[in-house]
Amino acid sequence: MAIVKWEKDGTVAKMIMNNGENRHNPEWAEAMLSTYSDIIADPEIKAIVLTSSDPKNFCLGVDVEWMMKAQKKKDYQSISDWLYRQSEVFASMLMAPVPTIAAITGHAFGNGAMLAGACDFRFMRSDRGYFCFPEVDLGIQFAPSMIEWMKRIMPYHLFVRMKWSGERITAAELEKHNVIIKACDNAEQTVEEAVAFARTFNKSRTTLAEMKRRTYKHIIDKMENEDPAYFDVNPDAEKEGKAPIFMFTPLT
Repeated sequence: MAIVKWEKDGTVAKMIMNNGENRHNPEWAEAMLSTYSDIIADPEIKAIVLTSSDPKNFCLGVDVEWMMKAQKKKDYQSISDWLYRQSEVFASMLMAPVPTIAAITGHAFGNGAMLAGACDFRFMRSDRGYFCFPEVDLGIQFAPSMIEWMKRIMPYHLFVRMKWSGERITAAELEKHNVIIKACDNAEQTVEEAVAFARTFNKSRTTLAEMKRRTYKHIIDKMENEDPAYFDVNPDAEKEGKAPIFMFTPLT
C-alpha cells in the first residue's frame, strides 16, 4: 500500500495520505515529496487537494515512537536529516506553483495541523475531528518558520491560545476565525467542496510561483537562516554528552 498516492480529477490533483494516522517520519516525508514531484510534473494540474484516506484522521503529526527510538539510540543525525526533509514537505505545500487546498477529513494534530496550515486554503469536516497543537504537553517546540506560516492563517491571539493550552478546536470555531473556508457536514462533503473550489483555479504557474516567492520571503528566510539552529547536530554538545537542541525538549 502506498503511503501517499494521488488521483487526477480533471485539472485537480487529489493528493491522498494513505497510512492511517499519517505520522511524520523519514519514510512519510520521502513519499510526500515523491508524490508532489509527480503531480507537479503534470502540466495539466492547476490545483492540489491534500487529504487522507483514513476515516478518523487527517494527520496526527510527528511519529513520536520513531523519534524517541532515534533519540534513545542517540541517532541524532537521522533526526536532523528528517527535520530538513520534513521542512521540504511543508515548503512544497507553501510554495507550490499551483494553489494547495487541505481537505481536513479528521483529526489534525501537531505537525498535521502545521501541514494543513502550510496549504493555501483549508476545508474541514464539522461532524468529527479536531485541530490541535499538543506540543506543549509533549515537550516539542515549534521551528521559527512554523510560527511564521501559521501566523498567516489565523488570528495571533488564537494561535497563542492554542499553543499554550493544547486545546482541541472544532471546525466551527476555525470557520469563525477564517482559518478554514468552510466547515462541511462530513468527510465526503469536505473533499467534494475542496475539489470544487480547486477547479475554480486556472492560473499561470510562473505568476503564482513568483507571487509566493515575494509574499513568503520572510518564511523561507527563517527556514534557511533560523531553523538550522534547531535542526543541526552540534558535535560539541555530543562530546559533552548532551543531546542536540532540535525541536524536542524533555518534559520537567
